[in-house]
Amino acid sequence: MSSHNARADSLSLLLFTLRSGKLMAINLLKVSEIIPCPPLTKMPESHPHVKGIAVLRGASLAVIDLSRAIGEQPLEDPNGGCLIVTDVSRSKQGLHVQAVSKIIHCLSTDIRPPPYGSGGSRSFITGVTRVDDVLVQVLDIEKVIHGIAPSQIVEDPDAVTMEEAELLANARILVVDDSQVALQQSVITLRNLGLQCHTARSAKEAIDRLLELQGTKDQINLVVSDIEMSEMDGYAFTRTLRETPDFSHLYVLLHTSLNSAMNSEKARLSGANAVLTKFSSPDLTKCLIEAARTVAAQGY
Repeated sequence: MSSHNARADSLSLLLFTLRSGKLMAINLLKVSEIIPCPPLTKMPESHPHVKGIAVLRGASLAVIDLSRAIGEQPLEDPNGGCLIVTDVSRSKQGLHVQAVSKIIHCLSTDIRPPPYGSGGSRSFITGVTRVDDVLVQVLDIEKVIHGIAPSQIVEDPDAVTMEEAELLANARILVVDDSQVALQQSVITLRNLGLQCHTARSAKEAIDRLLELQGTKDQINLVVSDIEMSEMDGYAFTRTLRETPDFSHLYVLLHTSLNSAMNSEKARLSGANAVLTKFSSPDLTKCLIEAARTVAAQGY
C-alpha cells in the first residue's frame, strides 16, 4: 500500500506574525473573523496567558496572549495588533497577534512534519511549509488551549453497560493524531474504558502500523484519525484505506477540532464511517460503542 498515491486535499492557511516577525499559520477553517484588538476586561484569577475578556456582539470572548502562550516575547504594544477569533474544539477564543499577513492556498501534502528535534513537549507547531521561500510554522492551537484550559476527562464507571463493554473489548483500535495533546486525550478516554490501543503521529506511521499488525492477534479493526495532519490528511488517509483491499473494511472515525457538521459531507465522500468534533470524552465513548457494534456485526 503506497501513501504517495493518495489524492491531496486543498487547504487554506491564514498567515500571521508575532513580535519576532516569524511567520506562523492556522487553518482558515478554524478562523471565524479577524478584528482590531478591542478593550479588554482583566479577570483577576484568570490564567496568566489570558489577557482579558472581550465582548463581541454581546458574547464574552477569552483573549489569549499567543506570544506568551508559546514562550515568545510579548508584543511591543500590548494594546496593538489584532485578534484572530478562532472556533476550535467546541469553543471560541481570540488569539492576540502582531499582524495578519495573508491567506495562502496549498495542498495538504505541502505541509511537512516539524523538523527533527523541534517537536518536543515545549513545541507548539504541528507542521511546517514554505511560502515564497520563507519557513512558515503551523500552530498547534489545541495545545495552546489545553495549556490554558485542559479538558477534564473524568472516569465514569457507569459510562458503559456490560453489553457495551463486551463490544468494546473486541475492538482493536489505532488512534492517529499529530497533536500530542489530542492523542493523549483519546488514549486516556480509552484507558478509562479499560481499553489499550495502538497510536501513530501521522498517516504514514499509521499505514506502517497497520501493515505491521496485519495477520496478528492485534490486527486493527477500528481507526480513530485526526483530519488535519501534515503530508497526508485524514481524508486522504481514509481514501487510501478504502482503496486498499486488506484495509477497505476498517471502521474509520474522523476526530477533528473543526466543526464536524462542516466536515461531515467531505468525511462521507472520503469513505469515513463517522465524524466527531474534539474533545468530549462522553461523545467519543458513544462513537466508539457504535463503531464496535458495527465492527462486531460485520464479523471483524
